[in-house]
Amino acid sequence: MARVRSKDTVPEKRVRTVAHSMGLRFRLHRKDLAGQPDLVFPQHKVAIFVHGCFWHQHPNCRRASVPQTRRAFWTNKLSGNVRRDGEATRALRADGWRVAVIWECETKDGEEIERKLAEIFSKSGRRRKTKGTA
Repeated sequence: MARVRSKDTVPEKRVRTVAHSMGLRFRLHRKDLAGQPDLVFPQHKVAIFVHGCFWHQHPNCRRASVPQTRRAFWTNKLSGNVRRDGEATRALRADGWRVAVIWECETKDGEEIERKLAEIFSKSGRRRKTKGTA
């Protein structure tokens, strides 16, 4: 598990690239916020977590299976991750932040990422210009 990255993962970099191309500006891994969200948009008060499907147990995703060996260990570990995710989300919402999760399996296609980000920011009440709009 030492080789498992917690920052600057490929899915996270994909989301950052698309967000930047959409004109969205953000901060990374703010330590003063619960759970240290992967992307923080202070201007919009939006925090985004880019979660790996396996490590954070994406519901109804084929990648979220529990390994057959050492099943008790993995069940405990993965359920702890999910519990911590919920605690961080509740703490951020209590502080007035909008919280969104983008799953690893949703980051394969740049258009899917852009659609997801547009949806997140349309709900935040402030829309940013995207490519091709005046």
